[in-house]
Amino acid sequence: MTINGDGLYLVAGLALLLGAVLPRLLRRYAVSAPIGFLGAGVLLGLAVDQSHLSPIVESSLTKHLAELTILVALMGVGLAIDRPIGWHRWKVTWRLLLVAMPACIAAVAGAGWLLGLAPATALLLGAVLAPTDPVLASDVQVQGPSTGADAEPEEDDEVRFALTSEAGLNDGLAFPFVYAAVFGATKGAVGGWALEWFAWDLIGRTVIGVLVGVGVGWLLGKMAFSAPSRTFRLAESREPVLALAMTLGVYGLAQVLHGYGFVAVFIAALTLRAAERHHDFHEELHGFIEQLEHILTWGILLLLGSAITAGLLRPLTFAGAALGVLLVLVLRPLTAWVSLAGTPMRRSERWVTAAFGIRGVGSVFYLAYAGADFRTDLPWLWATVGFTVVLSVVVHGVAATPLMRMLDVRRDRAA
Repeated sequence: MTINGDGLYLVAGLALLLGAVLPRLLRRYAVSAPIGFLGAGVLLGLAVDQSHLSPIVESSLTKHLAELTILVALMGVGLAIDRPIGWHRWKVTWRLLLVAMPACIAAVAGAGWLLGLAPATALLLGAVLAPTDPVLASDVQVQGPSTGADAEPEEDDEVRFALTSEAGLNDGLAFPFVYAAVFGATKGAVGGWALEWFAWDLIGRTVIGVLVGVGVGWLLGKMAFSAPSRTFRLAESREPVLALAMTLGVYGLAQVLHGYGFVAVFIAALTLRAAERHHDFHEELHGFIEQLEHILTWGILLLLGSAITAGLLRPLTFAGAALGVLLVLVLRPLTAWVSLAGTPMRRSERWVTAAFGIRGVGSVFYLAYAGADFRTDLPWLWATVGFTVVLSVVVHGVAATPLMRMLDVRRDRAA
């Protein structure tokens, strides 16, 4: 049986109801809501027209849906972080971004090359699987902004802060490596494009993204909290749509200026958060964005599960499965563990931070974005990335609750 267009409204309604109930239902068990939605999507795929469920066939829809989901999630995590940005305060973040992330990309690319992939394809796979996910990692991230007159910047939970701030930035910082893979596939020898890539795609576009984020975030922060006219003082009129307006506007401006929009959105959220840290309007902005993020996340997980039913994993080979397992269980934990040496983290905190490099919607977006230049390997790439995302969702979803509880108990004992 297949569901027609009108029946999809029923499916959408049931999916939203499931989304409201599932997190509460699974709260007592070592099973995260994303696992439930993936499973529901697999079942849903049995009842709908499977010819339209392939991310290869619907690459544009896949890209834009994943893109919007990431943007909303980046705004949410930026608003949730209490800690002011700084070199020392964000030491663990810089280690994860500047050491662990490039090392993990190189390790995946090297393993792929040893398993027979073309160099550009191997690099693309490493870059696509590089971002830790701000969408699916809510169980191991900071839960929201602390506001009020007595609120202090969050300092105690280094693990949640590290995973939240890393996910906020590395979704955008994976872009240069994706471009390097595309250039390798389309422009030939590295010597012909390496200097331009370094100066523009790695440095220039990142700087533009940061400047746009800081500039727009500062302007909107001034407007929302201290504009001379009450008409523009959105914090007083309680207009949470400001968060969505800023998300889309900042992203659009950064993209028009050829900067990295993902970086701009996260930086803008941090800048808005810093404009007036104690105002409870931040809670309303975060709550609004969080609800929208949940709806988009449910949708993309249902679609991913349905695509699996439709044959997404059929081209998966032993090499692809081995790379996924290697990344989730060995390469990410090992590179992140090494990168965090010398930080104030306890040994158990380092291991948990290193282990929870959740792969998800960011990988879906980047493969949909760059896949057109790798058509020969595209079915295999989608199968490998899909398998890795599912493996990550299951492994990390099962482990998140008990491990975070363990850290909380140890932290309380130490205190």
